[in-house]
Amino acid sequence: MNLKDKAVAVVGASNDPDKYGGIVFKDLLKKNINAIPINPRQDMILGHTAYHNLNDFEGNIDIVVFVVPPEVTEDVLIAVKELGIKTVWMQPGSSSQIAIDFCRKNDIKEYHRVCIMVQGDAL
Repeated sequence: MNLKDKAVAVVGASNDPDKYGGIVFKDLLKKNINAIPINPRQDMILGHTAYHNLNDFEGNIDIVVFVVPPEVTEDVLIAVKELGIKTVWMQPGSSSQIAIDFCRKNDIKEYHRVCIMVQGDAL
């Protein structure tokens, strides 16, 4: 998977450099990936307009990366399905069997138990 030609929404992106959402978002930006921050409590993240949910972003999203608790992943997957997004990446700690089953039932390619910072370009 070549991430450089994809629009990648990061659910749980953060300005906090100690939070995993901040680390993942910053790493994607450093790799020149079109990363889109999604956070319901932020308007700007690392100088980029943040969107409160996936529906607020008006462009196409190719991949959604989850850096949130599993319950949030499960809720946001409904929007993923409604928007027709076909690939999600559940960072370690963001997945659940419910989320994995939802993706498989709805023809959404899912990655879980692997870190996008380490294995994103290798898959």
